[in-house]
Amino acid sequence: MIAELTPHPLGGYRFLPGIEPYSCGVVAEPGYEIVHVTLASPRPWHAGLLAVREYLEEFGHERHALCGVELRCPMPHSFGGFGDFNQQYRALLEEWQVLVDGVNPVARTNVSPVVNPPRETMLYGFSYTVTSELTWSTFVIAGGGELREGGLQRESIVRVGETSADAMREKATRVVQIMCERLESLGDNDSLTTIDVYTQHPLRDIIADVIMPAIPAAARRGVNWFLTRPPVEEIEFEMDMRGVQREIIVDL
Repeated sequence: MIAELTPHPLGGYRFLPGIEPYSCGVVAEPGYEIVHVTLASPRPWHAGLLAVREYLEEFGHERHALCGVELRCPMPHSFGGFGDFNQQYRALLEEWQVLVDGVNPVARTNVSPVVNPPRETMLYGFSYTVTSELTWSTFVIAGGGELREGGLQRESIVRVGETSADAMREKATRVVQIMCERLESLGDNDSLTTIDVYTQHPLRDIIADVIMPAIPAAARRGVNWFLTRPPVEEIEFEMDMRGVQREIIVDL
């Protein structure tokens, strides 16, 4: 079912409302497009976002153009620890007056690398809107793990505490369902340019049996596998996706 999107009055995009710390995804308004940025060198998240604001303003963009954030954390948080971090993160966006009627419009992915994790949460990338004559809609789908409806709590995790092949398949199936629901609201398979998977568990059979049948673009575009863990303990599988024309690398 296609969910109703909320316009950001100053950002040049609409968003799919999510939970307090982030939205479920964003899509550019007509006359705009979303640009995706990967940092040449990750920066501590708070200083990094301040640098993002300076970068946007240097090129004549308002802070409200920021519509997506990608983070890398040292290790998965407890649910309480994740909430504490989210309060700090949201407070910065509130200070910037980016929120829309108290709702956070900015999509986000936050995962923990298995190899060489950072010592603190780092800004890995971001997305922003620019005016454009592009004729197709660009979008970013936020990261999502294997949670049932009902919010961010342990009881909502699919097959919590299990990591067998069967459990991982069920977890992946739930995440793919979430991605497809968000894609239906924000874009379409033909416009997908990037499909990311974040897990430390074997992926080959899941790509062939779960992801490709549900997301046909995966056969054409491929799947990026990040050897990471989702940002909360006992969540084992996460994905995000986007459809953009411009992917750039920036040294902030």
